[in-house]
Order: sequence, then C-alpha cells, then structure tokens
Amino acid sequence: MIRFLLIFMLLLPGLMVLELTAPAQQWIVLPWTSLLTRITAFILSTFDANVMSYGKVLLDTRSGVGVSVEAGCNGVEACLILLAAMLAYPAPWKLKLLGVLAGCITIQSVNVLRVISLFYLARWDKGFFEFAHLYLWQALIMLDVLIVWLVWIRIVAQRTPPSLPSPPVAAGA
Repeated sequence: MIRFLLIFMLLLPGLMVLELTAPAQQWIVLPWTSLLTRITAFILSTFDANVMSYGKVLLDTRSGVGVSVEAGCNGVEACLILLAAMLAYPAPWKLKLLGVLAGCITIQSVNVLRVISLFYLARWDKGFFEFAHLYLWQALIMLDVLIVWLVWIRIVAQRTPPSLPSPPVAAGA
C-alpha cells in the first residue's frame, strides 16, 4: 500500500506538469479538445441541426449560445489521474495497458455526456449551468475515475493469482 501511494504521489504531479508543457498542449491537449467538441457536435447533430463546433467551441447557431471546452473540462486531467493510479498499482503490464485504454474511453464517454448537458444547460439556465459546471460535474467525473479504477482493481484481482508467502527458513539446521 505504501509503495502504491509513493509511486502515485510521484507520478501524478509529474504527469500534470508534463501536460502543461507547450509541446504537450500543442500536440496532445488542444487537438484532443478540438476532437472532443467535434465528436460532441456530431452526436448532437443527429437530433439538433443547429449545433456546430469550431476548435474548442460548441455552438448553437440559432441562438448563438455555446460552450468553450477549456483545460480541466476536456477529461485529460481525469485520464491522467487514472493513468497514475493504474501505473502505480502492482499489476501485469498487459492489464495496466488494457485498463488505461478502457478507462480513458469510459471517462471520455462520460465527459461527452458532461459537455452535452452543459451545452444545453447554458441555453436553458445560466445559474444551473454554473452550478453543474463548477460543482456537480467536477464531482461526477472524479467519481467516474474512482469507479473505473475500483472496477479495474477487481478485474486485476480476479485475473492475477495471489502471491504465495515465502516458506519459513529453518534456523540452524
């Protein structure tokens, strides 16, 4: 347990600082955020023809109301927390890789729902939008990360044989 905590507490700040570097922002974060808004606009356009995206903005072309997906709202930090937790946990590398992949897909799927709900809340009620954006969805995304990690740990425990204790060494034979 101590090993996990130490590795996690070293990995997480390192990953967060790395994410803030100019190359990571330019080559990973900003393109991902733009892709997130395009995916969201594509989903919404199946039942709402007035939705469009450009860059990190999701816009209702009829009303002019939109949301801008900023840092902290694109799900990258949530995936980094999950990555640090899974890398720190003692599990086979194959299960870590599969866990990170499935976990990030799950987190990003929930984040798309988050962006959709916030897009419509921005059109409907600015006060509730602020509450949902600043409090409700922040907690729900972190809860999503925790649930994904706990489910993954359970899968790892089922697929990894328990380590046997070392046999006692006879003293003075």
